[in-house]
Amino acid sequence: MSTLAVSQSEDISHWRPLRLQTLVLLRWLAVVGQTIGVLFVQMGLGFPLPLWQCLLLIALSAALNVGLYLRYGAKGQLSPEFAAIQLAFDLCQLGGLLALTGGLLNPFSLLLLAPVSVSATTLPPRETLLISVLAAVVASLIAVMHMPLPWLPGEALEFNRIYVIGIWVSIICGIAFIAAYTIRVAHESRLIADALAATELALSHREQLTALDGLAAAAAHELGTPLSTIALAAKEMRAEAEEGSALAEDVELIISQAARCRAILSKLRNLGSDPADPFAEAPLTDILAEVSRPHEGHGKAILFYSERAIGAPPVFPRSVGLLYGLGNLIENATDFAKETVRIDTAWDQATISVTISDDGPGFAPELIARLGEPYLTSRPRDPHGSDAHQPGGLGLGIFIAKTLLERTGARLSFANEKPTGHARVHITWPRQAA
Repeated sequence: MSTLAVSQSEDISHWRPLRLQTLVLLRWLAVVGQTIGVLFVQMGLGFPLPLWQCLLLIALSAALNVGLYLRYGAKGQLSPEFAAIQLAFDLCQLGGLLALTGGLLNPFSLLLLAPVSVSATTLPPRETLLISVLAAVVASLIAVMHMPLPWLPGEALEFNRIYVIGIWVSIICGIAFIAAYTIRVAHESRLIADALAATELALSHREQLTALDGLAAAAAHELGTPLSTIALAAKEMRAEAEEGSALAEDVELIISQAARCRAILSKLRNLGSDPADPFAEAPLTDILAEVSRPHEGHGKAILFYSERAIGAPPVFPRSVGLLYGLGNLIENATDFAKETVRIDTAWDQATISVTISDDGPGFAPELIARLGEPYLTSRPRDPHGSDAHQPGGLGLGIFIAKTLLERTGARLSFANEKPTGHARVHITWPRQAA
């Protein structure tokens, strides 16, 4: 099998390859539709047209489909170049069929936009540009070189030249608009899908580590009993052994190594009590203090305030998503703060809210409405910063935090405080979320 034509296993590029099965299915639909249309016009409506020439063009599409099936089978993914060649054939075949049946005056000339749309959705911009140019060339050729539109025998069907030019302009504009718009939408969809995949991978890795911590703690608990028995037996042997003898030295070695094992097992038990345990619960204020702790002591103060506290403090599960989401937003605030980060909590019978603000430069005004989108850097990089984790990275931090917190039932809003212009992130949950 030609690896240039079809890839059976790996993605050729960042763009999702067009599946051979999809292209073949679309072409079969076109073959059936074109055959029905031609036969209906000729036999149903009684409009004369070059029937055999039309059927020959349709047969070419069917033959190509059969050839692709025999050559590559039903599965596989087309390389961008090979897929573009296939779409170019479809464009030329459709153009030839339209040229035999009235050119742009044929109502089905609108179908020239279909290959452009397929290309813009699945192929890189270079191939889509070539397909769009070819579609424009085909539309221009059949606008001036075509057979008469099939109509009632003996009746002349005349169209004003300006009307024909208008159809041509509309087709060209449609090609340009669909190509540009679909490329943009498809690109954004891919970015979101890639960012979500990265988020899921990070969460899966964190959950696996948490599970390993639990297994380590369980193993430490099980090993604790036999280790205590060994230590007790060794102490009894030490009491019976003669001082200074070889046996006494061996017993002391056993006791010291047992103590070392006990210290190791104690550390393993502590892993199982990791506060990131997804089944543990804690008050929201404790969770905020916990996720803020790694960001303290860097020359920036983190201050906590409770403005409105009605009823019992809300208690949340210590889920990975909640800890990571809140921690990411607090880290972002400390990255940009000049001196102070402020965290305000409030709750009543209906809602729970957390507001994270800093005294930094604030969000770029033109980006506030788009914050939370993937690969969007919210604020300019600090010219004095050099840490790789500082702003100016991939722009996934706020997107991941927003996605994780929304899964806990939260809603996030971003704004700059007036008149200071400092950044503020407001998070709210319904009371039943806790």
